[in-house]
Amino acid sequence: VQLQASGGGLVQTGGSLRLSCAGSGFSLDFWTIGWFRQAPGKEREGVSCMRSTTDSERYYLASVKGRFTISRDNAENSWYLQMNNLNPEDTAVYYCATGPPLASCGVNQMNFWGEGTQVTVSS
Repeated sequence: VQLQASGGGLVQTGGSLRLSCAGSGFSLDFWTIGWFRQAPGKEREGVSCMRSTTDSERYYLASVKGRFTISRDNAENSWYLQMNNLNPEDTAVYYCATGPPLASCGVNQMNFWGEGTQVTVSS
């Protein structure tokens, strides 16, 4: 199983980015997928997660609700995080991850992780 995250970058406050995660070596259909982030000196936290298409519940960290949108494309074995109205507090390394079908959006619930992609929001 391999996960490859991409799409990070440097944006100004109020800008947008779209993160992508491409999975290989497994079928995405019944897995929980998620995005996590880790800022310097802070613990890794769940930003947004989405369960399999049979139970498409979405979780969002309170601070990103209304600004971020998670989506998935099982046919492409990929998932995405659209991030709008970014602010400096969103600056972090963002990781994509997968977990079992009924996993919650917790770091210890995920089985596989991609390498992070840096998101930097300037003020």
